[in-house]
Amino acid sequence: MAWLSDRRLPGPLLRPLLRGYVRAYGVDLSEAAEPLAAFPTFNAFFTRRLRDGARPIATERGLVVSPSDSRLQTVGRVPPDARLEQIKGRSYTLTALLGDAAEAARFAEGVHATLYLSPSMYHRVHVPVDGRITGWRYLPGRLYPVNAMAVRSVEGLFTVNERVVVTMETDDLGPVAAVMVGATNVGRMTLSFAGLVTNAGGPPAAVVLDPPLPVRRGDELGAFNLGSTVVLLAADPTLEPAGVHEGQIVRVGQPLWRKA
Repeated sequence: MAWLSDRRLPGPLLRPLLRGYVRAYGVDLSEAAEPLAAFPTFNAFFTRRLRDGARPIATERGLVVSPSDSRLQTVGRVPPDARLEQIKGRSYTLTALLGDAAEAARFAEGVHATLYLSPSMYHRVHVPVDGRITGWRYLPGRLYPVNAMAVRSVEGLFTVNERVVVTMETDDLGPVAAVMVGATNVGRMTLSFAGLVTNAGGPPAAVVLDPPLPVRRGDELGAFNLGSTVVLLAADPTLEPAGVHEGQIVRVGQPLWRKA
């Protein structure tokens, strides 16, 4: 699928395919930075940027904002047993998600959210806080779907699939982590500051940034080359929901939590 999505097809062939995709999934092209005719491949269209101002970023202090356009599948406090709900009756551990017990312990009293990116949505991921990127970890795995059927059926789905964990530090909210989870047709995830970080099932990789990279809320973090899920973690135990609820559609820059 990656090979096909990168093929440079003639315009008279590619554009009808793109228009068919737009109609099938209800893609809002008015937000795109470029017209449909500007995209040379399907993947260029899928990872399209938005026009300036299309996603206002909340500026209030003490906020964690949504890193992506997505459906908020789960949102809440990390339970005492550090097991996050995948769906009612199925859960997984923070340690398995992050691939590091010490890293998981930092989020044991914090909050979490699962954000699902549907095929119709904008598929770039943005920084949810003001702070510093301290590093990233690549964890190889499967590429099961992450749709509702798979979430119900695959035990520990978000710990089985390939993923990239980006860790951040903030001055007022403590550690934050954004976990980009791969899925069927999503064999590539890119980070804006590191390029391609997945390697089709190769060995795990961990990178520490020294010095850390300063970032601001709304900066581009990376992209899914086709689409998937982000699991967002924030360690501050005083964070409270910012008027969001499970099942809601959220946009990049919309507040998810605010510091009490």
